[in-house]
Amino acid sequence: MTDYSPTDLAGQLQQGLLSFPVTHFTPDLEFDEDAYRRHLEWLATHPVAGLFAAGGTGEGFSLTGAETDRVVRAAVEEVAGAVPVLAPATGSTANAIAQAKAAAEAGADGLLLMPPYLTEAGQDGLVEHISRVCAATDLGVVVYSRANAVLIDDSVAKLVDRNPTMIGFKDGVGSIERMTRIYAKVGDRLTYVGGLPTAETFALPLLQLGVSTYSSALFNFLPEWAIGFYEAVRAQDRDEVYRRLNEFVIPYLDIRDRMAGYAVSIVKAGLTVVDRPAGPVRPPLTDLRAEELDELRALVNRLD
Repeated sequence: MTDYSPTDLAGQLQQGLLSFPVTHFTPDLEFDEDAYRRHLEWLATHPVAGLFAAGGTGEGFSLTGAETDRVVRAAVEEVAGAVPVLAPATGSTANAIAQAKAAAEAGADGLLLMPPYLTEAGQDGLVEHISRVCAATDLGVVVYSRANAVLIDDSVAKLVDRNPTMIGFKDGVGSIERMTRIYAKVGDRLTYVGGLPTAETFALPLLQLGVSTYSSALFNFLPEWAIGFYEAVRAQDRDEVYRRLNEFVIPYLDIRDRMAGYAVSIVKAGLTVVDRPAGPVRPPLTDLRAEELDELRALVNRLD
């Protein structure tokens, strides 16, 4: 059973950078639990406020239900209470509820509720979907607003009124107007998490909109650099933030943007560059080409 009430979890997630570790695979694309645990052990030597297992960077969309459970259990056991572990809840309402219950049984401290699979839905339907998942668990729930499940301010207000276990809002859209409306409507009732790919790019402007933390994929292979960037954002040190953006993030984006799905692939490539390989990505994603891996290696080496 978790030591974090939903309120405790909300406060904890605001305290620092958030880790979204990759999921390690063998060359034949099986989950490599030993390598995954070693990765978490290394990341744990650096301070973060929470760990999200089997998320987007962790290729949660490519895992079976049984694999997701293994990944979450491995994270809970390896972290051993040092930071809260949040598990994913995905797909249909029934499937998300089942995953929420499995996460609680595995000892997870909270949930990241992903958009429903494929189908489009109106705001009332999204409110009902999220509310049913929240009602099915005592764990704190962070709702991911993106893709086919983008919430408006009125819907967020309804959700927080109905669901005391909804403690966070992860923004995967980046609309200044939308975030301003949501924060104006519900204020500090929620913890706001930046969830756009390579979230460092948006971290400073979103801070002004109440988004106090973000999910850092770069933390997987450049943990000290990622924490330094986060500290510069929180200090609102514009010169340092833009120096680091120009030094690394923008040229990194130039590689990332060459292929759909590279937002995940390039993170695993980064681990290869720092001699901590995580294996290949699963289809339908593709790994970086050899020449792109060399570009990334040169970019990382310039940070030394």
